[in-house]
Amino acid sequence: MTISTGNSYLDSLSNSASASTTATKSNSTIDQAGFLKLLTTQMTMQDPTAPMDNNQMVQQMATFSQVAGTTQMNTTLSSMADNIAASRFGSASNWVGHAALVQSDIAAAASNGAFAGEITLPDAASDVKLTLLDSSGQIVHQSDLGAHDAGAVNWSWDGKDANGNAVAGPVQMLVSAPAATGTGSVTATNAAWTEIASVQSPVSGTTKLVTALGSFAPSDIQAVS
Repeated sequence: MTISTGNSYLDSLSNSASASTTATKSNSTIDQAGFLKLLTTQMTMQDPTAPMDNNQMVQQMATFSQVAGTTQMNTTLSSMADNIAASRFGSASNWVGHAALVQSDIAAAASNGAFAGEITLPDAASDVKLTLLDSSGQIVHQSDLGAHDAGAVNWSWDGKDANGNAVAGPVQMLVSAPAATGTGSVTATNAAWTEIASVQSPVSGTTKLVTALGSFAPSDIQAVS
């Protein structure tokens, strides 16, 4: 790596030192001690009849000060990032045991066996109907939620079929929503409530909330209960 300081003699010393260490170091760098050593060598070996220009020396020192300041700033920012990550983990860990609303067409049973979710309508619908299917595609529950304006439609089910038997789940949500005006239907967006079991926060990567529906980033959570 060639280091240019604006002074030919200092450049030759710097580049000579860099070349001699290439065989032992994969990343050739110069720190403050190395820079001062080069500067001292330059001053002791310079021609007395042609001393080093003071302006050049000041410029070189100023350049190194800028590099040192940038290095220190990067170290500080890295430390701040670590602190933010730790704080983020602490905040997310407080959600363990709570229920989170996440976008999903699949719903999982809560600890009490019940299911719940939210249907979002972009336009008004004349009659919203919810159908829940088990893993084999069999209908386990149907709800007629009636007419609704655009917005959120909440639903819940105790998790028991027509015979009173508990359905383990998970279940798939199907929504039928004819448009309130004109013909056609409204395309709804589904979300489900799921309990947060734990939090994953790797050294490198994003914090994840672990649920029965999978792992989600905190930013994916629409609401917490």
